[in-house]
Amino acid sequence: MNRNQEESRNYKKTEQRGRDRKPAEERRHNELMAEGRNAVLEALKTNENADKLYVQEGLGEGPVSQIVSEARKRNVLTVYVPKDKLDQMSETGKHQGVILNLAAIPYAEVDDILDRAAQKGEKPFVFVLDGIEDPHNLGAIIRSANLAGAHGVIIPRHRAASVNATVAKASAGAVYHTLIAKVTNLAQTIDYLKEKGIWFVCADMDGEEMYRLNLTGAIGLVIGNEGSGVSRLVKEKCDFIASIPMKGDIDSLNASVAAGILAWEILRQNRTGR
Repeated sequence: MNRNQEESRNYKKTEQRGRDRKPAEERRHNELMAEGRNAVLEALKTNENADKLYVQEGLGEGPVSQIVSEARKRNVLTVYVPKDKLDQMSETGKHQGVILNLAAIPYAEVDDILDRAAQKGEKPFVFVLDGIEDPHNLGAIIRSANLAGAHGVIIPRHRAASVNATVAKASAGAVYHTLIAKVTNLAQTIDYLKEKGIWFVCADMDGEEMYRLNLTGAIGLVIGNEGSGVSRLVKEKCDFIASIPMKGDIDSLNASVAAGILAWEILRQNRTGR
C-alpha cells in the first residue's frame, strides 16, 4: 500500500473523529439568518426549516411583497418591526428590510457530492477551499461554483470561514442550492477523492498557464487562502498547478476572482473538449 492509499484509508476515520468531537447540535447544522431580498427569497423557496420572517415596517411593495407572499404560502410567521430592530439583528448591515431566521442549514458529506454527480450522469467537479477566511469571498466562490456547475464545495472545519449570514448574502442564495461539506483534513480528503478518479488543480502564480493544462474530466479545483495561498501540504497533493495570465502592474487576484476564472476555463474545456 503506497502513502497516498494509506492516508486515504485514514480519511473516514479522521472525519468521524472530527464529527464525534463536535457538539451534537453543531454536527447537525449551522445556525444562521438569511439577510437581503435575494437571499431571503431563495431561502424561503428551498429551505424547509425557515422559522420566522422579519420585515421592516412600511415596506410592503415590490420584491418585499413577493417575499411576504412566499412566507405566507409556506406558513412562515411574518413579523413587522422598526428598521432599528433589523439593524440590531443584522450581521451584514445590508438586510434590505428583510431578515429570515433559519433553524438550520445542514452540511453535506463528501460522498453526497459524489452522489450528486452520479445522479446527473456527470464527471465530478468539486471546489476545495483551503483556508478562505473572508466570508464575502466564501460566498462569492460558492456562487461561482454553483453557476459553473460544480457538484459541491469542500471547506475545512478549522481556520476558515463557515457559512453564516454574510456568506449566504454574498452567495446571492447559492448556499441553498449547493452541497457544502466541512472536513477535518483537506489533504486526506483529496487522497480519498483521488481514489474516486478525481484530478486536482490548484491556483498559484508560479504554476503553468491554465490554457496549457488539460482540465477535462473529473476535476477538483483548489483555491487557497487570501494571503498565503494554497498550503504546502495541499499543494503537494495537487496534480496540476495553474497560473492565470495577467498583464497589469500587480501580481495577484482576489481569491474569488481567481476561482471564477479557473472554474470557467474548466467549464469551457469540458464543453469543447479543449
